[in-house]
Amino acid sequence: MNLVIYYSFEGSTKFIAETIAQGISADILELKPEKELKSHGFSKYIWGGRQVVMKTKPKLLSYDKNPNDYNLIFIGTPVWAFTFAPPLRTFFSQVKLQNKNIAIFCCSDGGRGKTFENMKQQLPDNNFFGEMEFVRTSKNREENRKKAIEWVKELKLFS
Repeated sequence: MNLVIYYSFEGSTKFIAETIAQGISADILELKPEKELKSHGFSKYIWGGRQVVMKTKPKLLSYDKNPNDYNLIFIGTPVWAFTFAPPLRTFFSQVKLQNKNIAIFCCSDGGRGKTFENMKQQLPDNNFFGEMEFVRTSKNREENRKKAIEWVKELKLFS
C-alpha cells in the first residue's frame, strides 16, 4: 500500500502530492494545522521563518490514515527558511515511522537548503529511495507535473 503525506501552504506541494498519488495509486494524507498561518506577501516569510527558527510544532487536525499501515511513503513539504515546514515537525514527533520505503520531495522558489537532510534526520531507520525538488511550481505547473511523473517512473513505481 502506498501513501503520500504532505503539508501545503499555498497549493504547490498539494499539486505535486496529488500528481504523485495518482501516478502510484496512493492514498493521500494532508497535514492540516488547527490554526493556519494567515500571513501573505512578504510577511509570510517572516512569520513562517520565525516558526522554523523557534522549532514550532503547530497542533494538527486528526489524521484519517495511519501512516504505519503503509510500506511505501512519499513525504512532501514547502521549503521554509531552507528546511521543512513546521507541520512536518509536528508529524515527525507524533508518528514514528520505521522500516519504511520513503521518498521525499519539496517545493521551493529556488533554494531547498537542508530540507532533505533535515527530513532524513527526523526519520531514522527507514530506507530512502528518492528525493526531488520542484522549483516555482505555481509558475511552472505543467513542467513540474511532468517532472513528478518522470520522477516516479525513474523510481520504477509506474507499472
